[in-house]
Amino acid sequence: MTDTAVRSDEASSSHPAHPLDPATAAEYLAGRDIMAAAGLLAEPVRFAYYGLEEPPKDDVLAGNAESADRRLRAFLVNTGTGESTDAVVSLTHHDVISARTLDPGTDGQMPILDSDFVAVDEIVKADPDWRAAMARRGYEDLSQIRACPITAGAFGVADDDRRRMVRVFAFLQAREHDLAWAHPIDGIVAYVDLIERKVFKITDEFELPVPAESGDYDDEAIRGPDRTTLKPIEITQPEGASFTLDGHALRWQDWSMRIGFDAREGLTLHQITLHDRNADRDADRDGGHDADRDGGHDTDRDGGHDADRDSGRERPVIYRASIPEMVVPYGDPRFRYWQAYFDTGEYLVGKWVNSLELGCDCLGEITYLDATVTDDSGQPRTIPNAICIHEEDFGILWKHTDIFNGSAQSRRQRRLVVSYFTTVGNYDYGFYWYFYLDGTIECEVKLTGVLFTSAHPGGDHPYSTEVAPGLAAPVHQHLFSARLDMTVDGPANAVEEVDVSGLPIGPENPYGNAMVQTVTRLTRESQAGRRADGSRGRTWRVVSTERQNRFGHPTAYTLYPESAPALLADPASPLAARAGFAANHLWVTKYDPAQRYSAGDFVNQHPGGAGIPAFIAADQDIDGTDLVVWHTFGPTHFPRLEDWPVMPVARCGFVLKPTGFFDRNPTLDVPPPPPPSHPS
Repeated sequence: MTDTAVRSDEASSSHPAHPLDPATAAEYLAGRDIMAAAGLLAEPVRFAYYGLEEPPKDDVLAGNAESADRRLRAFLVNTGTGESTDAVVSLTHHDVISARTLDPGTDGQMPILDSDFVAVDEIVKADPDWRAAMARRGYEDLSQIRACPITAGAFGVADDDRRRMVRVFAFLQAREHDLAWAHPIDGIVAYVDLIERKVFKITDEFELPVPAESGDYDDEAIRGPDRTTLKPIEITQPEGASFTLDGHALRWQDWSMRIGFDAREGLTLHQITLHDRNADRDADRDGGHDADRDGGHDTDRDGGHDADRDSGRERPVIYRASIPEMVVPYGDPRFRYWQAYFDTGEYLVGKWVNSLELGCDCLGEITYLDATVTDDSGQPRTIPNAICIHEEDFGILWKHTDIFNGSAQSRRQRRLVVSYFTTVGNYDYGFYWYFYLDGTIECEVKLTGVLFTSAHPGGDHPYSTEVAPGLAAPVHQHLFSARLDMTVDGPANAVEEVDVSGLPIGPENPYGNAMVQTVTRLTRESQAGRRADGSRGRTWRVVSTERQNRFGHPTAYTLYPESAPALLADPASPLAARAGFAANHLWVTKYDPAQRYSAGDFVNQHPGGAGIPAFIAADQDIDGTDLVVWHTFGPTHFPRLEDWPVMPVARCGFVLKPTGFFDRNPTLDVPPPPPPSHPS
């Protein structure tokens, strides 16, 4: 194996080098002490979320954030009374800035605690009615049963919705290494009150045989012997990687950015900037715009530009990029009608981040960053190798053999990869951000893991696929929400919807071959809830309203969506009320620092209407202002037999491409690859 791992020297520093760097272990402990001194952590209060409250965007862009207040935000749950508190503390001033008590009926509940998973197992197995239901099905040994708690949603049932609760499925794991997901004990669900620590309701609707076929893909008897026909692939960079990482400041080719990590959102990217090598040459033609209009980026604050970069200009593209929410709704309308997960807002995807391994998760010249999150007590824990940074060859960048001048040129594309993987229950998600030599940005989510299963009722069941004898995998969606705080050549931006079409035969198009673009400016928030349309090749263009290219057109970046359904639940459904962000593929809002999460701050058991639907209620002007683009993407998954017992990676995502951002192909200076070396 030729893989090598490099660690950032400052990744574990107790003091952040930049105001957008993630909170450190020392800071979490200091914030905990402040809350304890203020009486907020009396037993049995637990932390459902704990993370950095980022400084104001204007302060960061103006260079004032270094002296700004360093703050942390905590979601606190008293597990004895159910009282929930949203607290913000100042590390700079050593005091509590705010502490708001939530009303569960209107605000919803806090995210699931780590300790809830342990508690639920104990609670259901102690309940006599649940034990009797298991015994009736032939299961007396409860040590073989795995209780699987699922967030409850909100369905207008007062006795349920005001409780902090989960609904609990059961699976059989008769052997230590058996795959429990292969053996659902279907037809029964326990409703558990997490505060009263009791089962308060059991739904026991039907009994179906527990599927017997093993799904243990680690067992050679199931998977067969390892194939021996794969030859080794070695990825080497003899001179090392082409990027530099200084703490959390990352530079590669013309790209620069800052790497963040949050227990709720996972990987976050900040101040994504492109260096324009041709800026000085084009300055006069561009009207003499200077760097001060490019979002306030200067050399000291951006990590020390070297001499090669001083000949051009730093041009901001995105201030902050993240995936702040996702929802996984299931489509079986009967027994499991309530099954839907908001894996970010309810479970906190960042808390379940994997430690990545060379040769398995990452190949090549790898640099890792650790991630620091906290447990239920607010105590920090560090996940080593949580974020992977490396380069990849990506085939042809550009190529041409000219029939007139005889030139034959070819260049290789390369991309920078920043990624992490997380496991939430049965599914594993890899979040990958790619940065290309030509200014393209791509976000890709890799979905793998194990299907959530049920017993198959037999016959042609329209809402699930039989993936093993008697074993069903229900249809479901994975809908991710990207939050893109755009700063294309500065904070003054606008969004245009671009459709393509042919024109009918007429006086200006006598042979019917004309193709045109129809451009619609989205000027208000109420107008900017839009659906993708593959039949029109629909894209959305984020344009600068202050800077133009050499032809007088706005510099821009274009969002290319995938053509896939948005939320398929009925608009009048309880799920649609909570997952309003997923009703459209695009939303555009005027920037507001309080609007960070697509489904609102408190997603668990929220009655609905929070997040983007609430953000756009004011219907603000978004033409030529500081704006945020929200993009919904993801697959609708009708499971295949090939997805069982462990699912090959499925991919989804989106692409952002420069559109008139540069005045020509920005990769003309990429050198040709060296001639191959041959053994003597």
